[in-house]
Amino acid sequence: MSIKLEESWKAVLEEEFEKDYMKKLRAFLRERINAGQSIYPPNNLIFNAFTHTPFDKVKVVILGQDPYHGTNQAHGLSFSVQKGIPIPPSLQNIFKELQNEYPDFQIPGHGDLSQWADQGVLLLNATLTVEASKPGSHQNQGWEEFTNRVIQILSEKRENIVFLLWGKYASAKSTMIDQTRHTVLIAPHPSPFSAHSGFFGCNHFRKTNEILKKNGMEEIEWKIK
Repeated sequence: MSIKLEESWKAVLEEEFEKDYMKKLRAFLRERINAGQSIYPPNNLIFNAFTHTPFDKVKVVILGQDPYHGTNQAHGLSFSVQKGIPIPPSLQNIFKELQNEYPDFQIPGHGDLSQWADQGVLLLNATLTVEASKPGSHQNQGWEEFTNRVIQILSEKRENIVFLLWGKYASAKSTMIDQTRHTVLIAPHPSPFSAHSGFFGCNHFRKTNEILKKNGMEEIEWKIK
């Protein structure tokens, strides 16, 4: 696993890569690759969220759990899939909620959320790799320690970020965020199993833009071309 981290993130995270947990994680990934396992996303896209959204540009964080584990789905952005891949159910529900909040929102023909990331939406998964057809296969190997540190550093060194935490797993991260400096919005997960219990109607996208505007920041254009 070669580390090619965007420069502003490298400045705040460099020491993490020298810690024991990261060395163990690298060894684990090497072992799985040497055992012939296909790992997603591809190596050059593992840190894609950081490439699209530099540290000093983060305005919103949407936290996911695992990358997608199907061929050509994952590309390092939470909830997002590469163009040409069917839109997964959770992302379909995210688009439905956007349509609820913005009646003129057109559901796009693809699920690539790079346009959000380029506007300052950090699409961060808690675990940054997974094995083909094995959901959760790289949990508890060190990634969570790294991404928890990402959340903590954003909380400590930045101000006025909106954190969107959907589902029990993501909402548990709220304890890491200084809510005197940032806004945390919590809702059920957008998966088909829970979207109807409060994700639909949460108005998180509209609320996010209201908060950004109040803080003198440019709103997110949620429409995807």
